Amino acid sequence: MARFRIGTRKSAMALAQTDEIARQLSRAVPGIDVEIVKFETTGDIDQTGKLLPHGGKGGAFVAQIRAAVLAGELHAAMHSLKDMPGNEDTPGLVIGAMLTRDPPADALVLRPGLSLDAFRRAHGKGFKIGTNAVRRAAYARRLFPDAEIIHYRGAADTRVRKLDNGDMQRLPDGGAVGPADALIMARSGLERVGLAGRIAYEFPLAEMLPAVGQGIVAVECGAHDFATRETLSRIDDPVAHACGDAEREVLWVLNGHCNSPIAGFAETSGGTMSLNASVLDHAGARIEASRSGPADRPRELGRAVGLELLAKGAAEIIERSRPV
Repeated sequence: MARFRIGTRKSAMALAQTDEIARQLSRAVPGIDVEIVKFETTGDIDQTGKLLPHGGKGGAFVAQIRAAVLAGELHAAMHSLKDMPGNEDTPGLVIGAMLTRDPPADALVLRPGLSLDAFRRAHGKGFKIGTNAVRRAAYARRLFPDAEIIHYRGAADTRVRKLDNGDMQRLPDGGAVGPADALIMARSGLERVGLAGRIAYEFPLAEMLPAVGQGIVAVECGAHDFATRETLSRIDDPVAHACGDAEREVLWVLNGHCNSPIAGFAETSGGTMSLNASVLDHAGARIEASRSGPADRPRELGRAVGLELLAKGAAEIIERSRPV
């Protein structure tokens, strides 16, 4: 079979995710020759600034690889679904497969020498918690109002290494913050890079709702490349795909931008899908919506939840979070 070229970022986590795609394709398509093409995206190069100047996560981690697919240089591109903008169309591209979802929860990682008991007794007071995700920062301010939430960038393994070394986080203005005492990260990302043992606490979904698509690996390809779409369909998990579609429909309805703390998680039981979503402000105050519906109509469910959030004032919160 002809070589199948798939693009991905150079980070350890992205490569681990892409290796999994290659393994699944090799099992599903006998004789396929998968070539992994590595990209150093703007979000990987700039480990200091916020993602907004690069066009948010979409511009920082997705745009360059998408352009290579559109140009015919790649058959497909690997993305973490949570990094893919959900409030805009990308003409010419479709998600050809979503892999079975990894655990979606967020987790707390502590610096060496700091115990979970000590952190809990202090309720975070006097500690610095690092994250670059506006959603995690908003939840952290809600859960640990006396902690200092600091801007913290880097690939999953890099962030943990900086935490362990007591490194400062450089800022775009030349200053620095830190060192961090704790990080909030995706459990699935820590597992992908072999750092699951560093998880001190896993946040229940009722306490910290994950980002839309968190834990789902997506494979994007050309909308009219039907041969590639057929190939990718062999590794698609229909349950993960339906849940991802429902969650992303919430983003579409809300027209959320990269600075919007929006969370959402869908799951199925039998023929029913349940979807919970939240919109938070900077301080962690939130509005929520939860609905259930037929599992085979995920976008309809996502639309209903998004409209309920709008009716409760989500647009005002999102607008306040929009950069001037």
